[in-house]
Amino acid sequence: MTYAVKELFLTLQGEGAQGGRAAVFCRFAGCNLWSGREADRAGAVCRFCDTDFVGADAGRFATAADLANAIALTWGPARPRRFVVFTGGEPLLQLDAALLDAVHAQGFEAAVETNGTITAPAGLDWVCVSPKAGAPLVQTSGDELKLVFPQPGLDPAALEGLPFRHFWLQPMDGPDLAENTAETLAYCLRHPLWRLGLQTHKFIGLR
Repeated sequence: MTYAVKELFLTLQGEGAQGGRAAVFCRFAGCNLWSGREADRAGAVCRFCDTDFVGADAGRFATAADLANAIALTWGPARPRRFVVFTGGEPLLQLDAALLDAVHAQGFEAAVETNGTITAPAGLDWVCVSPKAGAPLVQTSGDELKLVFPQPGLDPAALEGLPFRHFWLQPMDGPDLAENTAETLAYCLRHPLWRLGLQTHKFIGLR
């Protein structure tokens, strides 16, 4: 298949249990819950996304090996503990076993950040699922569950029995961030399974 990639960049993971770790982010174009265009936001399943995933600005890669090579070039030769995070949009529209095999052959650990509406392929080293209200949750296990909060129609308690190692509650960004943060703090205090998840990359100006 051809892989359409919005951007490839080296940064530090800003969220979750892998926070602070150097990683190549491979952001795929496209999502199944929103077109990415503002004109369509009001009618989308996911209306609060703050990420630009429209267009293959970083290129269209004809083979898994081509994209894996680009990821390796982005990482550079001198850094050990190679780590790539596949994100989007919705990365599982494109991420497949062939690409996982190709990045593993380049010495990478591979993580995905997904909305959970598509089953993840075997072979991933780290799976982060971020459910969205109104969307089916198909990928019901993984390493961490990250719930943007609050989402009307999606009660964190309904997710607590799922087999994840980490449960994160992340305040919804936007004009109500202060109120959402206070509500998230209060929820985590009442329900200690959940840990407060912060987007630290935004605080320090990382991509």
